Amino acid sequence: MVPGTGRVIVEPDVASVRLGVTIVRQTASASREAAAATMTAILNAVAAAGVERRDMRTALVALNPLTDYSSERGPRVTGYQISNTVAVTVRELGATGAVIDAALAAGASSLDGLDFRLDDPSPAEANARIAAMEDARARARTLAEAAGVTLGQVLNAVEGERGGGPIPFAGGMRALAMKAESADTPVESGTQEIAVSVVVTFAIA
Repeated sequence: MVPGTGRVIVEPDVASVRLGVTIVRQTASASREAAAATMTAILNAVAAAGVERRDMRTALVALNPLTDYSSERGPRVTGYQISNTVAVTVRELGATGAVIDAALAAGASSLDGLDFRLDDPSPAEANARIAAMEDARARARTLAEAAGVTLGQVLNAVEGERGGGPIPFAGGMRALAMKAESADTPVESGTQEIAVSVVVTFAIA
């Protein structure tokens, strides 16, 4: 059995970002109405920036009471907090910064994360598999030559876990908000590595 690893460097073509709003009001209905109005404005702004509605998905809606435990009369509810988060897929990478700026300007108050990925990683993964098999064969050939034997056919090949994945944006919500107030938010997608590992068993001819 001989291990092999194949790596392919690609440029992401899709960005994913989670944008949300958190509202606190004295009543649950007031919180819901305010959050709904703000989220509607966010979705409209994101759509105006070029994102199709099919690429917007509600990821979280949570309503929680805010309780004051310091009162001598016991715990009492002082208000209600609602959080509403939407996951947005940006298929035109050049518009990512504009989408973020538009959402922030429309009232978004949270950004859970920004990452980049391939919309269809299958071709890159296939190339990585080919490279992994070639790497395993080269290793096996070297070992066979050192042992004074002839390398035979492949008896078995098992693929391990694939590496790579989305590239996180580490700037954070505050950094993006500060940039949005002064200038367009710069966003760089960089590159991504797709890695595939295999373990191959060769026969000895």
